Amino acid sequence: MNLVERTPAQTRARGAAEEWWRGAVIYQIYPRSFCDSNGDGVGDLPGVIEKLDHVARLGVDGVWISPFFTSPMRDFGYDVADYCDVDPVFGTLADFDRLIEKAHGLGLKVIIDQVYSHTSDQHPWFEQSRSSRDHPKADWYVWADPKPDGAPPNNWQSVFGGPAWTWDSRRGQYYLHNFLPGQPDLNLHRSDVQDALLEVARFWLDRGVDGFRLDAINFAMHDPMLRDNPPAPRDGRRITRPFDLQEHVYNQSHPDIPKFLERIRALTDRYPGVFTVAEVGGPSPLEEMKAFTSDDRRLNSAYGFDFLYADRLTPGLVRRALAAWPGAPGEGWPSWAFSNHDAPRAASRWAGGGDLKRAARLYAMLLMALRGNVFLYQGDELGLPQAEVPFERLQDPEAIANWPQTLGRDGARTPIPWEAGPPYCGFSAHEPWLPVDPRHRPLAVDRQEANSSSTLHFIRKLIVLRRDSPALRRGDIVFLDAPQTVAAFLRRSEEETALCALNLGEAETTLALPDLAGFEIAAAVGLEKAAGAPPARLAPLSGFIALGRGG
Repeated sequence: MNLVERTPAQTRARGAAEEWWRGAVIYQIYPRSFCDSNGDGVGDLPGVIEKLDHVARLGVDGVWISPFFTSPMRDFGYDVADYCDVDPVFGTLADFDRLIEKAHGLGLKVIIDQVYSHTSDQHPWFEQSRSSRDHPKADWYVWADPKPDGAPPNNWQSVFGGPAWTWDSRRGQYYLHNFLPGQPDLNLHRSDVQDALLEVARFWLDRGVDGFRLDAINFAMHDPMLRDNPPAPRDGRRITRPFDLQEHVYNQSHPDIPKFLERIRALTDRYPGVFTVAEVGGPSPLEEMKAFTSDDRRLNSAYGFDFLYADRLTPGLVRRALAAWPGAPGEGWPSWAFSNHDAPRAASRWAGGGDLKRAARLYAMLLMALRGNVFLYQGDELGLPQAEVPFERLQDPEAIANWPQTLGRDGARTPIPWEAGPPYCGFSAHEPWLPVDPRHRPLAVDRQEANSSSTLHFIRKLIVLRRDSPALRRGDIVFLDAPQTVAAFLRRSEEETALCALNLGEAETTLALPDLAGFEIAAAVGLEKAAGAPPARLAPLSGFIALGRGG
């Protein structure tokens, strides 16, 4: 594939008009649980279309839609059997085209997942690869002979538990899968595999998508020498899977991954305003996040799991995560999420037994104040807590395998409550694929729409505040000295300064902040007065954003 390369000067010349994503708020839609239009208990693309007006009213810049591609659904769409079609459970390609048209008509950009590290074992590529060692696609996946004693080629472990190798009798070899056995790893060291994936990207770009989230992209290439991973230091953490007992220096994070990302960027740069963001997991993702987004030649942004898997939200965590992205020359642009389809909802993780409603608002205010892009997960605008899903209703293979040691992912994937009255809260006319938590019923959209002081209305105001504030959307960030439980920082642009102070702790505290003359509170949680000058004291789980002129 021959792609037109752009010089840095040409890239800059296309200008900020294409950078709609810089500082944007993007709403994640997990379609299985968003809205069911046909009564089969599973959300679908027509259901997304039906509820897009709700998303547009939030004031967000775009939507990220989790996988809807043809799939056996062993990992709920992240095991792709056809990259260029819609699974019948979600609808048709015509439905997707209608979704693009509706979203663009509402002023929303559309970002979709691309899963390039692996496919389903039902993908035709894998069926051809396993059929013969002489097939033209024989090496499109990672195959290896057993050790002399029949054992797997090395000690690599899968994320979901057990060896990362499965025996295939047709080939008489093992194949690599960093996730489920039904998710064999592609061999992206081959240029023809990369070419095929770039054609997939082109297919969706030609249909009008505005960007891609690249799932698990740091798993996209392996060590061809198949060297054993070294053991990880034991630091006292509770271990629930063998995967966590290794340092993953050979089964992922290969140094050639950025070269593939440069090919993706060369393609996406041919389409105005396309946004690309990498998902980078692991205990120390920063180096890869920087490498994947450097020098305006690779991806636009990356997000890791600084907050998504954090058991506690502390000012130290906020400072460390943000300080790693100071805006140095050649540096990429960060993205942040507090919740998503893979992580328990933030309010339940961080608030403990505290006031979940107040905590949800405070965390949303912090998220909207961070430098970078914001990903807001569906239901967080309602302040939903993590749902309780009984064992017999679990769907997530990781949760089932590790029950009851981990919360799993199902509790963040339960249906959105649209109406408080109907049996399934307006999500479906049929029993949903995951149950509706009774605690979600009073938080339904219709109840909150009717209440001007609801969490939904509050978060809408936060999103609009961020959208209209040059400091909050694109300004730099400077952390301030503050009490141990307070995250305090300035966001600054030429036109404006935003002072942000949030007490994340459980005790009242006193602030000693810079001269506040001319600052007016623009948003607040837990304050007696939600307007006027910023206060000197903050109650537990309270905070404010105050705006002043100039940077």
